[in-house]
Amino acid sequence: MSDTAAVDPAEPRAQFRRCPRCGAALAAHGACPLVCSACGFVYFFNAAVSAAAILVGEDGRALFIRRGHEPGAGKLAFVGGFVDAGERPEDALRREAGEEVGVALDGITYLASSPNRYPYRGVTYHVVDLIFVARIAAGSAPRVLDGVAAIEWHDPRTLDPDLLAFPSMAAALRVYQQQGR
Repeated sequence: MSDTAAVDPAEPRAQFRRCPRCGAALAAHGACPLVCSACGFVYFFNAAVSAAAILVGEDGRALFIRRGHEPGAGKLAFVGGFVDAGERPEDALRREAGEEVGVALDGITYLASSPNRYPYRGVTYHVVDLIFVARIAAGSAPRVLDGVAAIEWHDPRTLDPDLLAFPSMAAALRVYQQQGR
């Protein structure tokens, strides 16, 4: 999309009015890729990546969190979060499961991916959500930790996907339900 008038002011690329390398004013504010006519710097505004999972317990029910902060505060969600640079999505998922609910994971398998928009502090980030299914490792006792308001157990085969905080998670839950897992 090179038409700068059509750029949503909440998108990250709309925030750049000057070149991050040389400081020159940008003639094509909000363009993608950003190209500085003064120094030739080029930057592509790619999507961020997140990893989340339907965490299945021994009884077939899955652990869901109630989000403790925006976006989606108070709504149900899968455990997960952003993938750090140089980090494998599965490792990010393991890290997030430890940080959010204090559990270790076994048997991580890919389920689906979906685009998402994540509004945070006045900027809307484009995200690709990678959704997995995983088992909670034996001996792991879930507890409420970072950014989580509550933990709830639901049958993922019957839970209404519209109860989830993000459309990408709702879409993944529908895939899970269609597969009859």
